Amino acid sequence: MKIQGTNPVEGQDVYNRVKDINKNHDTEQKDNANKADDSRDRITLSGKAKEINELKSLIDRMPEIRTDRVESIKKAIDAGTYNIDLLNVAKKILEEI
Repeated sequence: MKIQGTNPVEGQDVYNRVKDINKNHDTEQKDNANKADDSRDRITLSGKAKEINELKSLIDRMPEIRTDRVESIKKAIDAGTYNIDLLNVAKKILEEI
């Protein structure tokens, strides 16, 4: 650091210099904040994604129990016409274990 001159620095000059430095610093921070806002991640959904989302919504609204299927199986059991493949049932049970 070099010291030039022998006169002390006036208080107003120091204040103005600090003020200018702070002003420049604030401007830089605002510019950086604006750049950061522009670089945020964004998500846009394609037509397929929107369609999938709508279908998922439809599925979520469907009942968990298909009463029409349950009723038809009950009728078949009552009539004695409902036959199941026991070997296939056993395989499925073992696959789940």
